[in-house]
Amino acid sequence: MDYSDPPDTSRFLIADLPSHDRPRERLQALGPEALRTAELLAILLRTGLQGRSAVDLAQDLLARFDNDLGLLAAATIEELGTVKGIGPAKATELRAAFHLATRLAVHVTPERPQMGSPELAADYLRSVFRGKQQEELHALLLDNKNRLVKDVVVTLGLLDRSQAHPREVFRAAIQHAAAKLILAHNHPSGDPSPSRPDIQITETLVAAGKLVGIQVVDHLVIGRRGDGRIHDFYSFREHGLIGE
Repeated sequence: MDYSDPPDTSRFLIADLPSHDRPRERLQALGPEALRTAELLAILLRTGLQGRSAVDLAQDLLARFDNDLGLLAAATIEELGTVKGIGPAKATELRAAFHLATRLAVHVTPERPQMGSPELAADYLRSVFRGKQQEELHALLLDNKNRLVKDVVVTLGLLDRSQAHPREVFRAAIQHAAAKLILAHNHPSGDPSPSRPDIQITETLVAAGKLVGIQVVDHLVIGRRGDGRIHDFYSFREHGLIGE
């Protein structure tokens, strides 16, 4: 069994659209900025289904994920396949495209982005954690001007105190001569509220930082907006769980 979509003679091709409505031609003539999100997706999808164009299919795809491109980018192949007209091949190509975008976003991030506030750190972390299906604990190592020195992945998977050992965090901080650091991890569920283990790990690492002279200035939990949540991240410092 391969990932090819079965042939379907009922498909509606982009080439069947009037030339001025074809996304590829419009992109070539006007640039990608002139295209709607659905039109850009239609270029990846190439074909529609059952008398509907690729643009129509792209609009269906966006609607399935509440017109939230972030949710669409994080969707699994199985979730993408719940949209009629998205077979295994299309779903795989979409996942590949979105993951390339995630890698590119990290690659083109300024070499030493500023992390002087929870909002600035969250702006950076959204691209780091986008599409991740398991928790990751990162240590953002900072210089004395709150610029990022290095983003270190400490653990993969659900956090517990045995995994997030201080030596793993502060060995890298000392190696890179960091003045301070921000802890950060993601909640794939979308709810950024910290768990009891999150709080215990933070307390342990804050205390260890005081011993080695490297301040843990914050711990950010990155989730997603939705269900009445205004913010997609939780800052321990803003909530008084880490002091000055």
